[in-house]
Amino acid sequence: MLKRAIILLVLPFFFLGCNQKPDKVTHKHTNALINETSPYLLQHAHNPVNWEAWSPEVLERAQKEDKPLLISIGYAACHWCHVMEKECFEDEEVAQMMNENFINIKIDREERPDVDQIYMDAIQMMSGNGGWPLNIVALPDGRPFWGATYVPKGNWIKSLQQLTELYKNDRSRVTQYAADLANGIHAINLVENATDSDFYNLDQLDAAVTNWSQYFDSFLGGYKRAPKFMMPNNWDFLLHYATANNKPELLEQVNTTLQRMAYGGIYDHVGGGFSRYAVDTTWHVPHFEKMLYDNGQLTSLYAKAYAVTKNEMYKEVVDETIGFVQEELWDENGGFYSSLDADSLNDEGELEEGAYYVWTKEELQQLLGEDYSVFEAYFNINSYGLWEEGNYVLIKDKSDAEIAEKFNISVSELKTKMDNALGILKKERAKRAKPRLDDKILTSWNGLMLKGLVDAHRYLGNDKYLDMALKNAKFIETEMIKDDHSLFRNHKEGKSSINAFLEDYASVIEAYLALYEVTFDEKWLNHSKKLLDYTKVHFMDSESGMFFFTSDEDHSLIRRSIETNDNVISASNSIMAKNLLKFHKLYPDEDYGDIAKQMVMNVQKDFDTSAQGFANWLHVVLYENQNFYEVAIVGENYKELGKQVARNYLPNSILVGSKEEGKLELLENRYVPGATLAYVCIEGTCKLPVTTAEEVLQQIKSFK
Repeated sequence: MLKRAIILLVLPFFFLGCNQKPDKVTHKHTNALINETSPYLLQHAHNPVNWEAWSPEVLERAQKEDKPLLISIGYAACHWCHVMEKECFEDEEVAQMMNENFINIKIDREERPDVDQIYMDAIQMMSGNGGWPLNIVALPDGRPFWGATYVPKGNWIKSLQQLTELYKNDRSRVTQYAADLANGIHAINLVENATDSDFYNLDQLDAAVTNWSQYFDSFLGGYKRAPKFMMPNNWDFLLHYATANNKPELLEQVNTTLQRMAYGGIYDHVGGGFSRYAVDTTWHVPHFEKMLYDNGQLTSLYAKAYAVTKNEMYKEVVDETIGFVQEELWDENGGFYSSLDADSLNDEGELEEGAYYVWTKEELQQLLGEDYSVFEAYFNINSYGLWEEGNYVLIKDKSDAEIAEKFNISVSELKTKMDNALGILKKERAKRAKPRLDDKILTSWNGLMLKGLVDAHRYLGNDKYLDMALKNAKFIETEMIKDDHSLFRNHKEGKSSINAFLEDYASVIEAYLALYEVTFDEKWLNHSKKLLDYTKVHFMDSESGMFFFTSDEDHSLIRRSIETNDNVISASNSIMAKNLLKFHKLYPDEDYGDIAKQMVMNVQKDFDTSAQGFANWLHVVLYENQNFYEVAIVGENYKELGKQVARNYLPNSILVGSKEEGKLELLENRYVPGATLAYVCIEGTCKLPVTTAEEVLQQIKSFK
């Protein structure tokens, strides 16, 4: 077997962040990546390796030269990517071997998730593990036959030597293995059109959630495992399910999780915002990179949870997270940058993970003076809060009331003391070397942040968040949407170069639709519908009824993927299913609803045993099995009445509104001069109009 002839050196480093050296004034080497805009690719532009970006032309040249591809995939906030860069890709000996025997391709996985997901499937099939850096050796046509994550220099050289000899001397075996692997890569991504199934019902959903709940950590929140990822789509669905079905024990689990995450070191108590994940079970020590997509989704989640519970801590988390995003990831053009690195320079001038965020006890005592003792108890400057080598990561484990009682002060006085202390720390932290910024702008992640801002405005009532949302929405409109209603994936310094993927369309469609619901500006609804219709033409698979990840107008890869599993970000197909179901309510004569239902039926066989991996899909199960309300508001004060209704958590609903007659069917023949009326409807069948938000809510509760 070829597997035995190849040394597979795969280490399971999942979602690990990266470091890089500051650019020098002069460079001994410069490769083709110097022409790219991705910060990650530019970080490798002065390696002695002859890196090139992924393109059809490079693959064509590899086939002409009959050289295997060496494909290395990572991202700008990836720690082990740059450990390997330093050890291997900056090394002259290694570079010479790579340049002589391979066509070397560097890929930013955040720019090209289409390529990344195929090769991630490949390495998991070969080894059972995956992660970044993801290093693949493939035939000139792109079919892989070897893979590894981080590999130290000595093992890297040995592996490349063996692969070179194998490719030259035993080509038939290499080709056969690559062919078999390619077949497997295709097979694991097939989705069948389940035409003989009944739609998933509430009894089945109850059983699936019961099975799912056995994995909950009821004390610390999240799941009983480490590392702990925040998985906002899981808790977002469970919030919906618990409130719609009167499940107080599940709502308690959601609240425990949200509280513990906000208490933990994974939340930046000094500057706001969340890190990538916690390496432990207590949410204490984060992997310190801070990603736009996490913070966008968590902004939505905490805003919705605030609407349900009116817990002031949730409101503070939303405010502080948006404050972080605005301060660190907000471009003056209205777009949002991608991430902050995990690593930064320490006092010795060396790159160190978390150096920007952690504190020594001595520093805190000196900075906080007489308030140190309260701060020490509040943020556990003790064995519980200790990370390593005398460094502390701030973590709470007691309520404000408990700490205030211990020090015989009021909660408001405690809050004032802690706000002042955190302000001092923020000012001091600003003197440190900051983590490097990945300043590329990605459409899908901007869609997630736009949805977060809309939800924050909707449920917290802060108009500043609507202003930010509108500026971001206009940026997407002017810079990312093309004349034919297709999208760009990326943007940096005025340039966009990559066609968008399904996740870009799905997240922007969802965000624009949500923006319409809080503004009633039909421009955003029209943009959303045009993008949706574009995906039906260019992404839909007529055989399975699902949507491909890539457009039919893009260069084909070894597989045209269909993404179905909800991960840290919800699957593009699950977001599309939700979008389609909601558009069905607005445009019932089109086929949106039929497509959405068929999509769910195609994947529902996995709900029983893997509900947590399909959490975003399960919203559609609730939409279809329970009442879904269309609320139409017409009249002079339609915006104000709409705002009052929207502040309530109503996940099974969609809001439409206009001053007089509207173009939507739901808004036709509703206008009465001198009145502002609200109509609560199901599939166009409406109750008698009412004039207040309270009456709307009462009708929703009593709708038969």
